[in-house]
Amino acid sequence: MVKQNMETLAKQGDPDILAFLINQALRNQGIQATVTRKHHCLHILLEADRVPAQQTCVQFLHNGLNHLNIKSITTVQVYGRQIGGQPVWTQTIDFRQFPLTKLLPSSEINKKNPKKKLKTQPATAKEAQVITKAGTENPSPQPLKLSNNKIKALVFGVSSLSFCLGTGWGFITQSEGYNLSAFLAPVASFQMPTQLPSFSASPAPAATLKPWQNSKILEPFTKTSKALVPPIPETSITIKAVGDIIPGTNYPYNKLPGQKQILFQSVKSQLKGADILFGNFESTLTNYPYSAKNISRGMTFAFRTPPSYTQILKDAGFHVLSVANNHSMDFFEAGFEDTMKNIQSAGMKAVGKKGQILYFSVKNVPVAFIAFSNYDYHNSMLDLTAAKALVKEAQKKARIVAISVHAGAEGTGAIHTRNQTETFFGENRGNMVLFSRTMIDAGADLILGHGPHVPRAIELYKGKLIAYSLGNFLGYRTLSTASHLGSSLILQVEVNSHGDFVAGKILPVQLDGQGIPYSDQSFRSVKLIQNLTKSDFPNTKLTIDNNGKISLKQK
Repeated sequence: MVKQNMETLAKQGDPDILAFLINQALRNQGIQATVTRKHHCLHILLEADRVPAQQTCVQFLHNGLNHLNIKSITTVQVYGRQIGGQPVWTQTIDFRQFPLTKLLPSSEINKKNPKKKLKTQPATAKEAQVITKAGTENPSPQPLKLSNNKIKALVFGVSSLSFCLGTGWGFITQSEGYNLSAFLAPVASFQMPTQLPSFSASPAPAATLKPWQNSKILEPFTKTSKALVPPIPETSITIKAVGDIIPGTNYPYNKLPGQKQILFQSVKSQLKGADILFGNFESTLTNYPYSAKNISRGMTFAFRTPPSYTQILKDAGFHVLSVANNHSMDFFEAGFEDTMKNIQSAGMKAVGKKGQILYFSVKNVPVAFIAFSNYDYHNSMLDLTAAKALVKEAQKKARIVAISVHAGAEGTGAIHTRNQTETFFGENRGNMVLFSRTMIDAGADLILGHGPHVPRAIELYKGKLIAYSLGNFLGYRTLSTASHLGSSLILQVEVNSHGDFVAGKILPVQLDGQGIPYSDQSFRSVKLIQNLTKSDFPNTKLTIDNNGKISLKQK
């Protein structure tokens, strides 16, 4: 492999190249590294005859990866174990929160971080009992302690290799008082292999290492000691999402409630308790007098809600409202701009402009929302190339990327989800399956669909949740509630800090004859989505129980 290819692949976060670099540095220390990658996270397993020292190893990896400046890697999970045993320690390195702008010489590191006794206890006493290949017990594996010279050797091994490649762990220089030649052969004598070596699992059974996504590997990793790079606690974010919201209209004549507070009154308690509450606002919030639609034609509607109704949305707890739908331009561009402005003025966030990526932070985790519809005046879900580019752009600043998409055919005849283009009154409403999966392939973490006015199936795709339609949620005297048009839900989704699905729940809701939501004790939408998911996505790795709990299928 030529120098340029190695250099490029290393900076792209190629796990095989990174494993090669790390193992070259550690080859004289008896430590073997195995590297795998899942999306923006690297997993690095370090193993030796004795447990590798956590603080030294984490600092070593942090410095090297930081200087490689791998744009596509945001977090690194490091595990240390004795060969053939369970990992004794694990630590997360977050390059967004703890970038290393300048490497300190080892003498300065020692001044700032005096040596401490490093605790590397397993999570439980049972896990401390490691059975060796000979069948004897090693009751408590001790860290493999590295001398100062050996610590330097760890760094210099990769440093020398880096000079061959022009990249990598080349962060210690002659100016800092180190002599590279004291620890390894001259650079000129190193020959790049024609083929990368295969770094397989340790002599322990293969099941110990593969695959990384196997939760059994992670179960023992509950003890994380303090090291030079502060550990990141596990963070989960709860999102609640609802479908189409129309609180009433005063155009062409008045269809507003006498007391607007009644609209969310019956479901307000169920809407609480989320880090993010999302909904699709399918009216306008404007006083603009002229409609862009000819409502004298059949099946043509224009909705206009007084701007004062932003307060009931705020009081209900909404954080993010999408306005990318087929009613956002009912009152021209002026009405659309008024709607965006009025939502934001009330202290909520609006998303739906073409090219817009909404950024905010939840629990110190950067989040992005992008809203799509099947229309060109929004971000169009029909233009997959542009849509993927938006997701890629959002990933530069956000760790979790959520997608709102208003598309698909409408009505009870459109309750099933098919991997095909949908049309409604001759209009191309897109392929929801193709779009949703393409967005996840591009890096999105959650897809929230709406538009069909009925609930649809849910799917787990590459660890990410897709809700193909959230149905109607509020349609005061505007939306039909016949049959499944009146079945609704509050979707509750818990994701980890990388956007992976952790758990979920369907909170069943029904709309009364006036389109006002109330909690449904008959669990009709739970049963409906259960059946739709089994029918439309029989191989999805999700189960929905009779109480609406959504969980991963047990293998």
